[in-house]
Amino acid sequence: MRKASLFLMALALSFTAFAQDYYIYVTAESEDEVAVIKFDGQKAENIKNIPVGVWPAEIEGPHGITVGPEGKYWYLSLAHGNPYGTLYKFETGTDEVVGTAQLGLFPASMQVSPATGLLYCVNFNLHGDMVPSTVSVVDVASMTELDQITTGAMPHGSRLSANGMKHYSVAMMSGELFEIDAINLEVSNTLDLDEASKMLEMDHSKMDHAAMGHEKEEEPMDHSKMDHSKMNHGAMGGMKHSAFKPTWVSPHPSKNLVYVAGNGADEVLEINTDTWKPLRKFKTDKGPYNIDLSPDGKFMVVSYKTAAKTGIWNLTTGEEVARLDNSQKVTHGVAVSPDSKYAFVSVEGIGGDPGKVDVIDLQTLKVVSTANLGKQAGGIAFWKIEE
Repeated sequence: MRKASLFLMALALSFTAFAQDYYIYVTAESEDEVAVIKFDGQKAENIKNIPVGVWPAEIEGPHGITVGPEGKYWYLSLAHGNPYGTLYKFETGTDEVVGTAQLGLFPASMQVSPATGLLYCVNFNLHGDMVPSTVSVVDVASMTELDQITTGAMPHGSRLSANGMKHYSVAMMSGELFEIDAINLEVSNTLDLDEASKMLEMDHSKMDHAAMGHEKEEEPMDHSKMDHSKMNHGAMGGMKHSAFKPTWVSPHPSKNLVYVAGNGADEVLEINTDTWKPLRKFKTDKGPYNIDLSPDGKFMVVSYKTAAKTGIWNLTTGEEVARLDNSQKVTHGVAVSPDSKYAFVSVEGIGGDPGKVDVIDLQTLKVVSTANLGKQAGGIAFWKIEE
């Protein structure tokens, strides 16, 4: 009996010694707050709310968030401003503001390149005319905007290749995927995603698209012939309005592939960035919105915004191995831990509902915990693991 007790004590001490805490930053867009979420392997909790913004009477909308490669600073885009949005630089741990920079109209998602040390942030231009917008390039040491690179209408999903040499984003309204050379700061490749999706349509010839609500999306206009300069919300008739409606792009951690969420087409496309051609199509639940890949390259985790679910895909077999209900409606962002063990999913909620973060165990493929934060949980970024 004593031996059994000693064994159990040793097992408990061993578990404690190897226990890990995971820390994540999440925006609450309708509260002007950023929450720090801690997950100890069993329970997720909100341990800190950080007020952001400078106008107490106005919701400024913290939207995009990222942690720098060295983990010393985190960066936040406040989407609303006069006349433009703002990038904030915070010190991790103290969460004190150490710098700001003005960007373009409605700056959204962003990342810092480990190769160049520069930050690349898409200017979503939500409230402006539907014309080509830009990617802002920022020197985060001095918090100086160096350039704005023109891409497409309503760019989103700003993500870098694993080596930091290529920047990828998608234009939601014009339906394009853009690759930017992170050093030359020029667009190096562009892909029409509506056409790319149709290239793989032969594999889905038995699908009833009419039943899926895409009756008007069968013959999108030829994007190469459209005049971007005439794109605006008041003159929809003479322009292409993407049926694919891309909202996110996520590069593979070790292969020259990117994965693009087609929010309007209920599918994710796998694109080979060597040939710049689509390879596979993953048919999803309603409204795929954000994507993150596990660093070991095994899983693709997709938030289904409209369906209020999260899909987990085996990238080797191309099969969806789990489709999980989120804690409430309007699923938003995804961040997978560096050890590939957990996916953290932000869930907006509706109206006065609190925002939430659902924690998914990528081994059991189950939601194992949920933490509350302010209203409209959105951008999410992994910070660190502590033992």
